[in-house]
Amino acid sequence: MLQIQSLQAGYGALPVLHGIDMSIGKDEAVAIVGPNGAGKTTLVRTLCGLVKPMAGRVLKDGADLTNLPPHRRAERGIAVVLENRNLFVELTVRDNLRLAESAGGKASAGVPRFSLEEVLTLFPAVKERYHTSVGLLSGGQQQMVAIARALLLQPDLLILDELTTGLAPKIVKEILGVLNNLRTQGMAILLVEQSITIAAEMTDRAYVLSVGRVAQEIKRGEWQAVLEDDSLIKAYLHG
Repeated sequence: MLQIQSLQAGYGALPVLHGIDMSIGKDEAVAIVGPNGAGKTTLVRTLCGLVKPMAGRVLKDGADLTNLPPHRRAERGIAVVLENRNLFVELTVRDNLRLAESAGGKASAGVPRFSLEEVLTLFPAVKERYHTSVGLLSGGQQQMVAIARALLLQPDLLILDELTTGLAPKIVKEILGVLNNLRTQGMAILLVEQSITIAAEMTDRAYVLSVGRVAQEIKRGEWQAVLEDDSLIKAYLHG
């Protein structure tokens, strides 16, 4: 589904990512883990078109997206929930979701098409605050609105940057339950996550980033060994 080839990106003349190679398959859940400063958020912003690559390519289903703007990538089935969420906080939940609904494309084969009512069913707390300004919601409720908005774009690949940071355990559990449900329905997920425990619970495999490079790939079936042997965690995830 998504191929990242020799990707180099950064800000101004300063590269942050140095030759990143990774892939995400159809229906697959993949994590990107690493300490602060590893380049995780820069990678996400490059994948969604907010940072222009210095070199390398981003391909989806064989099509080159490297130079496409963000809205064109959304049309190709990529939806992103950024770390800061980028919601319109002065608007109501309803207005934020209706804007996404009007921009949503056609769902890909094998992936459910989400209606407004369906995303509200996924997040009852959002439905209860439907006519409330987003700026008055808690951080957890805002995160739910951001995910609901992303689903209304009808993606087949959902990218989530630092999904659980700063959220209460109860909210995290509720959101992870929704994501598990999406996985069973055929949604591909790229999860950028500081918590190795959550990454192991939610994904099939992972890439470990360190100073802008892929330091290690955690392959299918290796999560349990990684959790039991803390050498990887000490080397890259507590930096």
